[in-house]
Amino acid sequence: MSALLATSFASAQPPTEADYYPIETILAPESASHSRDRNWKPADDGVALEVGGMAVLSDSRVAIAIRKGEVWLLDLNEVESSESLNVRYHRFASGLHEPLGLLQQDDSFITVQRTEMTRLRDLDNDDVADEYETLANGWGVSGHYHEYAYGPKPDGHGNLWMTLNIGMGLKGEQLSRIVPDAPLGFKQAAWRGWGMMLDADGELHPICAGMRSPSGLGANSAGDMFYTDQQGNWVPTNSLHHMRTGAFFHHPESLASMNLPGSTISDVKQIPDGVPYPDAVRSFQALQPPAVWFPYKKAGQSATDVMLDDSGGKFGPFSGQLFVGEFTQAAIHRVFLEKVNGEYQGACFPFRRGFASAVFRLAQSPSGAVFVGLTNRGWSSLGTSPYGLQRLRWSGETPFEIQTMRARPDGFRLTFTTPVDPVTAADVASYQMKRYTYLYHSNYGSDEIDPRDLEIRSAVVSQDGLSVDLEVKGLQELYVHELNASGVRSVDGNPLLHKKAFYTLNQIPQE
Repeated sequence: MSALLATSFASAQPPTEADYYPIETILAPESASHSRDRNWKPADDGVALEVGGMAVLSDSRVAIAIRKGEVWLLDLNEVESSESLNVRYHRFASGLHEPLGLLQQDDSFITVQRTEMTRLRDLDNDDVADEYETLANGWGVSGHYHEYAYGPKPDGHGNLWMTLNIGMGLKGEQLSRIVPDAPLGFKQAAWRGWGMMLDADGELHPICAGMRSPSGLGANSAGDMFYTDQQGNWVPTNSLHHMRTGAFFHHPESLASMNLPGSTISDVKQIPDGVPYPDAVRSFQALQPPAVWFPYKKAGQSATDVMLDDSGGKFGPFSGQLFVGEFTQAAIHRVFLEKVNGEYQGACFPFRRGFASAVFRLAQSPSGAVFVGLTNRGWSSLGTSPYGLQRLRWSGETPFEIQTMRARPDGFRLTFTTPVDPVTAADVASYQMKRYTYLYHSNYGSDEIDPRDLEIRSAVVSQDGLSVDLEVKGLQELYVHELNASGVRSVDGNPLLHKKAFYTLNQIPQE
């Protein structure tokens, strides 16, 4: 931090998110009424940029798939004499059925429509798609509105991944399109609630199940794939999961496809209902805990896209971490992951609020800036706009944040983005911690259950002031451990930009 900025912060108000990550609006029209009015519909004239998918082609060119069923190319001409942008819109493709993802691959774009994964190719170089090629299909669609399909996103091995929502309360003619004689009596179309992978040979494989509304997916720096889910029946609160073969996550209605050819899950005979989540994990062999829980309202209400910061430091001090969109609160959260005993777990942190509408899609440009695709269609969100596109840049100044939170046998190791004040950081009174878990049940969501305040016995500051080891009494596996470090100050005397962290402790490391 520069001396001038440090002096300014110390003498005035503490710095804010906007000081480090200003939001630039490319398109975010005013709502005809308040953005949270679910009855508001976009006007028919102009481009309603309800972003369903997004691919960044360069720092100044973005491809956008919109809910209306079109793909648009946006060229951003920055006007040096002002902060405004001249944006040129060009329609690349149309006639799609609610595309909810967009990927640039070689000379084409790939999107997932409701009934297929489609390649869009411009054969004569006029920026208009001439060829619409089906790459994959075969999942069921009953006609229920909630049967969204998302993707694709690439992993680190050349495979393309997609996710499928379950239907909600199918009835009437929809029931004629469900899996016949499904196990456990569940009523869903084929592969609803599953994660699917298209391999390099063009074969589509069902990989994992138990999804409710998996609207975001993305790979980490190791090339492993993750998805987010949203609170609802069987899903206690928002969550981030490591997708891998044979894993089951939450929602049992996805098991309607368990006996179909290609299923990676078998022999589930009974679903526990109304038990603490740790007990469900222990008794239900197929059930895999999330890598990260997002405590409801504290860390969002409806998690969306997953984006790896692959900028090498161009987006600030969080390179290699994941950023997760948030719909209802029009925000972005940050996630640090580590492996303990071969399985992912980690912490989520607040990062940036104040976007113009629901954050649905995230994509990073070569310069490290993050394009943020907005749409609140179907659900209400904070903000003043119904849809739009914004861009988030790093100012170049480093915020005072908890950069990582790692589990230890007797507590946690915190690392910070800038050195801490050794006096406040070594004071156990600067920290508070509690733990809690959730119910696994068929009801909608869950309150935090079995809460307990934890004793922080010591706080040992490293010689360089960049880390603190907390010894904590009362750690519990399969619980969220919520940290409040409100008393810690930087060497400049500033508080943390975000004082809270939420660590999902699935396993306590042995050493």
